[in-house]
Amino acid sequence: MLTTASQPRRQFLQTTAILTAAGTLRAQQKADSNETLRIGLIGCGGRGTGAAAQALRADYNAKLVAMADAFDTQIESSIKNLSTQFPDRVDVKPDKKFTGLDAYKKLIDCGVDVVLLATPPGFRPLHLTAAVEAGKHIFCEKPMAVDAAGYRVAQAAVEKAKQKKLNLVAGFCWRYATSRIEAYKRLHDGQIGDITSILATYYAGPVKPMPPASGRPAGMGDVEWQVRNWYNFSWLSGDSLVEQAVHSLDKICWAMKDKPPVSVIATGGRQIPNEGGNIFDHFHAAYEWDGGLLCHITNRQIVGCHNEVIDVVSGTKGRLVVGKGSAPFIDGEQRWRWRGEEKNMYDLEHEALFNAIRKGEVINDGDRMMSSTLIAIMGREAAYTGQKIQWAADAAPAAAPEDRKAKKEKGGKDAAAPRAPSVPAMLSSQQDLAPDNLQFGDKFDPGPIPRPGVTKFV
Repeated sequence: MLTTASQPRRQFLQTTAILTAAGTLRAQQKADSNETLRIGLIGCGGRGTGAAAQALRADYNAKLVAMADAFDTQIESSIKNLSTQFPDRVDVKPDKKFTGLDAYKKLIDCGVDVVLLATPPGFRPLHLTAAVEAGKHIFCEKPMAVDAAGYRVAQAAVEKAKQKKLNLVAGFCWRYATSRIEAYKRLHDGQIGDITSILATYYAGPVKPMPPASGRPAGMGDVEWQVRNWYNFSWLSGDSLVEQAVHSLDKICWAMKDKPPVSVIATGGRQIPNEGGNIFDHFHAAYEWDGGLLCHITNRQIVGCHNEVIDVVSGTKGRLVVGKGSAPFIDGEQRWRWRGEEKNMYDLEHEALFNAIRKGEVINDGDRMMSSTLIAIMGREAAYTGQKIQWAADAAPAAAPEDRKAKKEKGGKDAAAPRAPSVPAMLSSQQDLAPDNLQFGDKFDPGPIPRPGVTKFV
């Protein structure tokens, strides 16, 4: 995760202070309907521009007043797009356009009420922490981290947001879709009986193909080149299982009532050359929950292949099928299909956020958004390393063979065959995919494409 040279990540949580006490108090109070809510957007690419549009549609008395991005061209393109849709409510003055890797701090400190976080996810933990410390209401796009170190930073911010009674809405948009809410309610009410298995697919094309090295401008530093092509580097995107297919994995977690899995085994690799990048273009992960229940997620980002995003939850009395863009339905003893009106789920998540602010209520999606994020990282690491990975460490690790031999010679009962070594545990991971203090002009080797059986779990 990237930080600024003057403020390394490991010091950030110790040194960041609340920007103004008044700002924190304001965030906890009801916003009058006549009060204009000032929105700040951090990350002005396609997803950020979309989030800003959805926020402006959600609240008639909100204005976009500040924007931050690593590149000024992103800001200008986003303003042009949004001004066409909302000519009277995009009011970003020149001194409220912030660029560079520290732009997020300037935006958060410029007097906004609501912050939209939509940069590449490698930056998310730091930006989330800063927004919470400043007492802002937050829309936080998924995923919330790309490694274990970032997860811990973001989880700490979630806990601080609870203490401050800040609204924190996650970009796991399917949780706000009306038809999906009804479908998963019926699932949890037992309409398909006990769950026996889940299959989730996210087959799509490449999100942001890596350009050839010859397209890199002369003199451009490694870090800037990688940020401009962020999807192709795991330290910035988290790879496709964590950045994109995490939506499908979040729906698996939703079905499992957000209880974490016991373990995961996975495979993946790269079929299409990706000069300079270090991500896979396909994954398959099999997660095991308590009782031996297996849930599979599989994704692919390759041109010319079958594309499909679908979730199939099988049970003892039927199955629930949820397909992107189509009405969910249940086959079995109690047949059902969604027949109601379906409003845009991206709009609905922002409506929930702004309605809560107006009413003085609090929504905090933090725990489930962080759990789904870490479970996705867990699956990626199982594929990268070729190892089985469990969620938590063994309560009682197996004794070493020499200890068992000594016990047996002393008349002990442990004469059984040696147990297999304890498998790696996600909650014990110390992975940190990028060092602190990187700047645009720096040289930085993000590492090669992982090799299962060679790449180590950290």
